[in-house]
Amino acid sequence: MSGTILTTTIENDIAILAMDDGRANALGHAMIGELNAALDRAEKEAKAILIAGRENRFCAGFDLEVMGSGPESVRKLVTAGAELLLRLYEYRLPVVMACTGHALAAGGLLLLAADSRIGAEGNFRIGLPEVAIGMTMPIFGIELARDRLARNRFTEAVTQAKVYGPAEAVAVGYLDAALPAASLMEAARARASELAALQQPAFANTKRKERALTITHIRETLERDSGTFDGAKNG
Repeated sequence: MSGTILTTTIENDIAILAMDDGRANALGHAMIGELNAALDRAEKEAKAILIAGRENRFCAGFDLEVMGSGPESVRKLVTAGAELLLRLYEYRLPVVMACTGHALAAGGLLLLAADSRIGAEGNFRIGLPEVAIGMTMPIFGIELARDRLARNRFTEAVTQAKVYGPAEAVAVGYLDAALPAASLMEAARARASELAALQQPAFANTKRKERALTITHIRETLERDSGTFDGAKNG
């Protein structure tokens, strides 16, 4: 099944979702919609999902055109993005990310929402630069980072907006491993197959319990915090 910017294939019980908008794989309403549709399909046909980007580009954040089109447009897009991230974070199937290149802002948050993250080695930037570009980090982003990043790197990564290359991104907690680009997809498929073999519903139930406090806090604050989204230049 192929959309205009997302291709979905099912191979050996793994749903492979390949993002490619021909540019930086921005998260706009179209990409969010196609990802949600692919997740709907995967729940019926797969045992794990693997999300990848295009060569040298994983995801560069929320769609800049929408982010510059007024407060209400920003609020709607960032809220839709938050809901997608939460869906991935509590998704009943294992979620693996193959970080094929730059992963900034919402791209970094996609990595934080996954169960396993493998990145390509190279001159790539990974992180949350929001504060550096004048955006107050939303609570959902802060809490995903708090849960997944190394405690002693959390402040520099979030409040100080530091971005990293792939090797350091492993130490910080955005990635679990960084490998040569030529072996990235093979390794990501192998990891997805390994996680797919875990017993259900034990995996899904345990994952939800593990993340319940973070999910509850984000959901309780999302509507109120959405009033801060319109200060963003990018996300």
